[in-house]
Amino acid sequence: MVTTTEKYVELRRQRLEENKKRMEQLNLHKLSQSLNKTLSPKPSPMKGVSKPRSIRTELVPVRRSSRLTDKPTPMYKEVVVNERVYLPRRIGYSKRDLSNRVYASDEGRAKATLKAEELEESLGPEFPTFVKPMLQSHVTGGFWLGLPSHFCKRILPKRDDTITLIDESGEEWPTVFLSVKAGLSGGWRKFAIDHDLVDGDALVFQLIRATVFKVFIIRVNNFEDSNSLSL
Repeated sequence: MVTTTEKYVELRRQRLEENKKRMEQLNLHKLSQSLNKTLSPKPSPMKGVSKPRSIRTELVPVRRSSRLTDKPTPMYKEVVVNERVYLPRRIGYSKRDLSNRVYASDEGRAKATLKAEELEESLGPEFPTFVKPMLQSHVTGGFWLGLPSHFCKRILPKRDDTITLIDESGEEWPTVFLSVKAGLSGGWRKFAIDHDLVDGDALVFQLIRATVFKVFIIRVNNFEDSNSLSL
């Protein structure tokens, strides 16, 4: 057993010696070293050095659809944007019971309107005026007062604004004028309730300043008999 092992070791040694001589004859050792030098990575000469960027500006035409090239440049005009007008919330006035509505007679309504037109004529042409007979929608429920559209378009502001109403005693009530709807919204309710306006009353509006109306009230009750009022 020992002899066999020694023979194997001796044969292995001889084979290694033979392989070594062959490698020396073929110069494999030097070739391996040259290959290692050739294949080893070389550091990049620019590594770690930041190359400055060149920034260049150019004037280029703005892209435009080919369908529009033969059309003139669009013209723009100033437009009026309506901003909502708010009034400070005012409390302290009573609500009306709609079940107790009083409807004016046709005769009383006509007489009150005629009296208002006579008053309007007596005011003269110095300030613009118009007559507005009262309906239930003006003095109860919704409390919306539509104004003559031709008057609004010709004289009143083209945007929403605050319009002040002054009664015959000189007291003032601010209201919200809605230009698109041509009427008075917020604030009109208080004016109507504070002055006990009813169906059939006729009001004369006199524009004494750009957004200020003097208001004269003709009471329908002055032309109604107590028996002619209907619920």
